[in-house]
Amino acid sequence: MTDKHIIHIVGAGLAGSEAAWQAANAGARVILHEMRPVERTDAHQTGGFAELVCSNSFRSDDAEYNAVGLLHEEMRRAGSLVLRAADAHKVPAGGALAVDREAFSNAVTAAIEAHENIETRRELIAGQPPEDWENVIIATGPLTAAPLAEAIRAFTGEESLAFFDAIAPIIYKDSINFDIAWFQSRYDKAGPGGDGADYINCPMDEDQYAAFIGALIGGDKTEFKDWEKSTPYFEGCLPIEVMAERGHDTLRFGPMKPVGLTDPRTGKRPHAVVQLRQDNALGTLYNMVGFQTKLKYGAQTDVFRMIPGLENAEFARLGGIHRNTFLNSPLLLDQHLRLKARPALRFAGQVTGVEGYLESAAIGLLAGRFAAAEASGAQIDAQIAAPPATTALGALLHHITGGHLADSGGKAFQPMNVNFGLFPEIETPRKDADGRRLKGKERGKARKKAMTSRALDDLGGWLNAPAIAAE
Repeated sequence: MTDKHIIHIVGAGLAGSEAAWQAANAGARVILHEMRPVERTDAHQTGGFAELVCSNSFRSDDAEYNAVGLLHEEMRRAGSLVLRAADAHKVPAGGALAVDREAFSNAVTAAIEAHENIETRRELIAGQPPEDWENVIIATGPLTAAPLAEAIRAFTGEESLAFFDAIAPIIYKDSINFDIAWFQSRYDKAGPGGDGADYINCPMDEDQYAAFIGALIGGDKTEFKDWEKSTPYFEGCLPIEVMAERGHDTLRFGPMKPVGLTDPRTGKRPHAVVQLRQDNALGTLYNMVGFQTKLKYGAQTDVFRMIPGLENAEFARLGGIHRNTFLNSPLLLDQHLRLKARPALRFAGQVTGVEGYLESAAIGLLAGRFAAAEASGAQIDAQIAAPPATTALGALLHHITGGHLADSGGKAFQPMNVNFGLFPEIETPRKDADGRRLKGKERGKARKKAMTSRALDDLGGWLNAPAIAAE
């Protein structure tokens, strides 16, 4: 077997693991290269594949009215390993799909290592992949090792963009004061495996909130190196203190919004609320929702113990911050995720400019399928179709491989989560099944349902397309 028929995948995060699984299940031979634990990163703690760092949530699991939930369902139908492991190890999280992060990673690792078509190698790929690797997927994520990152910049001819990403603290449940805190999901909404009371809520009155905001803004923060100071944050994962600096009430309309919650001690909605989401299957660890931070460790314990109910909090992990990098993909990658300047290299995951665990795995899914088709001997440009842009998978792919430039008027490329704004327009239903005219929010909901129905119909056609025979 020549190197043209072997797929080398660099990085065993969510994208690399999913790519390896998809390619191997399509019959391709895969060699998966992962530098951990030989080399460590600033954010990872284990050598497991698909380790979740920032959060344990894959967000909404509503496949009818939410673009994220739709992507869940599309990936399930495409045989995703990431979704299989997530479903097997989910923990209560309201309407979201959250997982026991250790059990999830262990399940992905075990499946990859047991697959007869996958060979795993624990090694650092320093610099660009060897020239004789003719079918490569680079899925090294936002924490790409410096030598490889420099090599990518050298052969792309374009500067990669960069931003800072922050990690939220994790708290031991038994250190939370339940004389103050209580369990409730917003509007008592139940999600996968949940009962409508899946979050721990810590309330604040107006004075407590004002004191907390002041402490956040005044807390001792991580100092950046000179070369890092001009790097922007990603808007979807801002440190909590950066949000606080944007206005006194910013957090009350963001991660600390109290809507849909009632303090059982008062029977009223609090002025602000800090929510904690279950982080492991045992229910012993809880993640501070939306509390990514660049506060120094000492400041974190002081400031976060000001939160009512967390005055004696013990932290299993404090927050942190790391530098993320991603490609200017619309300029650099073709519609099959190949580097235009060197088509033997394909990219997947956050390094392509998608944001979020789920989206990273989704691009890995596509990269694995494209690479396997090419390894089979198919003429990929002529014979291998990308998923329709009407699907969540296709909408994401379109965004990072050219759609962003067409849709943004040439503005700078930025990371993007999956959302209905990436999908082609659809005629909004005006009446329901009984002929009753739809109004306001009803029409918006009907539009979303029409888009998800169209997506799943079109996905079925793409998944069921005849396989490409080898030459």
